[in-house]
Amino acid sequence: MYDLILHGGTVIDGTGSDRFAADLGITADRITSIGDLADAQANRRIDVAGRVVAPGFIDVHNHSDGWLLKRPHFLPKTSQGFTTEVLMLDGISYAPVRPDTVRQWLFYLRGLNALRLEEYRGWESIGEFLAEFDRATAQNVAGHVPYANVRSLACGFGKQWVDDLQMRMICAEVHKGMQDGAVGISTGLDYIVQCYATTDELVEACKVIAEYDGVYTTHVRYKKGILDGIREAVEIGKRSGCRVHISHVKGRDEETVEALLKMFDEVSGEVEFSYECYPYQPGSTMLNYLLPYEAWDDGPLGAMSRLEDSTVRAHFRQALEAYPLNLDRMTLAWVPGKDNTEFQGRTLDHYVDAIGLPVEEALYSLLIEERLAPLIVFNEGEDQMIEPLLQHELCVIGSDGIYHDGGTVHPRVYGTAPRIIGPCVRDRKLFSLEDAVAKLTAKSADAYGLKDRGRVVESAFADLVVFDPETVTDRATYEDPHQRAEGIDLVLVNGEVILEAGEPATFDGPMPGRTLRYER
Repeated sequence: MYDLILHGGTVIDGTGSDRFAADLGITADRITSIGDLADAQANRRIDVAGRVVAPGFIDVHNHSDGWLLKRPHFLPKTSQGFTTEVLMLDGISYAPVRPDTVRQWLFYLRGLNALRLEEYRGWESIGEFLAEFDRATAQNVAGHVPYANVRSLACGFGKQWVDDLQMRMICAEVHKGMQDGAVGISTGLDYIVQCYATTDELVEACKVIAEYDGVYTTHVRYKKGILDGIREAVEIGKRSGCRVHISHVKGRDEETVEALLKMFDEVSGEVEFSYECYPYQPGSTMLNYLLPYEAWDDGPLGAMSRLEDSTVRAHFRQALEAYPLNLDRMTLAWVPGKDNTEFQGRTLDHYVDAIGLPVEEALYSLLIEERLAPLIVFNEGEDQMIEPLLQHELCVIGSDGIYHDGGTVHPRVYGTAPRIIGPCVRDRKLFSLEDAVAKLTAKSADAYGLKDRGRVVESAFADLVVFDPETVTDRATYEDPHQRAEGIDLVLVNGEVILEAGEPATFDGPMPGRTLRYER
């Protein structure tokens, strides 16, 4: 007797192998039979004829850390088939913290995750933070050791090299995180605290995760240049012995894309290497990304006062001159206050014109008024530019999704997976549906040590998505991003239905999502 049978579907198993017709028998949280189950008994049988049955999708890069605590069933993600979220990216998250740093991180991450102080539940370690999600969300989660959090515990937020004792403290904290089940270290080397980390320092930290066969996941020094940034990441992997994964890769022109593809082929012979993309060329991040690093030297809470410093203001002006912006291609996606909500969805040049100040003063004032939290979407060109990078065999998929209620957020938070398995396959013909599914499932599970996930095989956990290959598509747009995908009919996590006919299931007791430990 099975708990559930999915009858009459076409299985794409996640490995890249050809699809095949089969029924799936599910008992408790596992796939227990694959084949002809027409005569088998089950507590429930669901007809999935004409549909593809695939492993649940794994989002290897996102900013769901806070939202999953606020919205245990996070529909922007489950509605596109994501059954597992790999959290704590770009070296910044809500753990590890101490009582003297937790307010700093809650303030800094407001623009990414929107968690408020009153929603903080008292965790400090990575293990305590990840435990908050276990059986408390519709999706599974895994987590990184975020390097900025770790470095701030050892030597604060300011510009300094780590001394020998501080390096030992950092390594000890990384050990704790790995013992708590983290998949490896994440860095965001254009963001606070970790922007001051040297290559040698990162090598020492990554030697710790190499002991666990962990992965170094890095937002490289993009302000320096993506090619140089990737070279540094590869050097860190070679010298430390750890695996390397590059976050949200893209090129701004054809020459850079060609250079990246050539580099990936070369470095894959030097280290165990992977990277992820999302299927859009435009990106999104916090507007405070443009501030000179010294603005953060007293910590995020001290940054508001630092912005009053005339030197910081002058350096901001110089930074804008050195890092030229196309304000007509940058959209204000979200602000926390009410005074500037009328500008959400409008370009920054419109905002600057409306308030009648020079560019640097207008943006500086916006950051102060909105307490450093504004989110922007920036148009970096046509989506065709990302396609060769999506096609490469080393590429897996991460949404990099940032969500805010009512915000004109990047549509990737709703549309990444359906765009990959729908238009990218049917219309753009970038890869087969089998290869598209593999990028979202088995390849991602292998990269991040998610044992018994990402494949439709007997004894694997029953994380599954059922979709119509002829109609599945993304509906979210830049103008109207809060639109769920079409063509995704059914989503299961650990054998339990969490989404059926596009509607979320309700749970009276524990939810099916689990905190996953790194196993490779």
